[in-house]
Amino acid sequence: MELALAGKVCAITGPAKGMGEAITRAFAAEGCRLALWGRDLAAIEPLAADLAAGGTEAIVSACDVTDGAACRAAAEAALARFGRIDILVAVAGGTGPIGKSGLETTEAEFDQIVDLNMRGVFNAIVAVAPAMVRQGAGCIVAVGGTFGMRGRAGRLAYSASKWGLRGIVKSFALELGPHGIAVNTVAPGMVDGPRFREKVCREMAARLGISEEEAARRHAADYALRRISTAEDVAHACLFLASDRAARQITGVDLPVDGGWAML
Repeated sequence: MELALAGKVCAITGPAKGMGEAITRAFAAEGCRLALWGRDLAAIEPLAADLAAGGTEAIVSACDVTDGAACRAAAEAALARFGRIDILVAVAGGTGPIGKSGLETTEAEFDQIVDLNMRGVFNAIVAVAPAMVRQGAGCIVAVGGTFGMRGRAGRLAYSASKWGLRGIVKSFALELGPHGIAVNTVAPGMVDGPRFREKVCREMAARLGISEEEAARRHAADYALRRISTAEDVAHACLFLASDRAARQITGVDLPVDGGWAML
């Protein structure tokens, strides 16, 4: 099936690291025009240049998603360049404290991750939604997490932020649906990469006195498919939900990409 994404304008927050880079490259490969928003321009600009060399039209906007004015300015820049915004993929987010109980988590740690993971997506949606309403069409995909579908000891602040994100997405799905705009969440489980290997596996290995490779195997054993998701797995799920052809009648859903953990 062709996803019919060629020529669409896609805004992506957090576009250049980990899952963000894989998602950005996936939408570029489908022929989308890209508006890349983020704080780390040193990471984003080389990616945009690489994509441009392959024929992808992309603009880069400096944007801290916790700043609503910055998100609105980035949306205005995209509209000035492309005339419309068809898709938003809200990737930017963080992990918060790892291995700390709720009682050990500080107010500052809690506030920081809730602000980034909830307010950041809220600000991005508020920035692009008016243009989508005028168009009478659009697709919004927020990258959540499976710890927002099941509780997780030692990850209270992060889990709270992703549970809250689900409420934001479902409320916007109801409010924007009459305007032809679908709003969904992709919920990755553990995703293989530096963050998983160097933070999650390293912490588990130190706590249990095992190797980091053994820690990775133990995480994989929790999943029905016995493997850790990749960034490309997450990117393909985002493509699916962003496609009017593949997911025309889907809104308000949480799509786990986790090898069978959250739902089984």
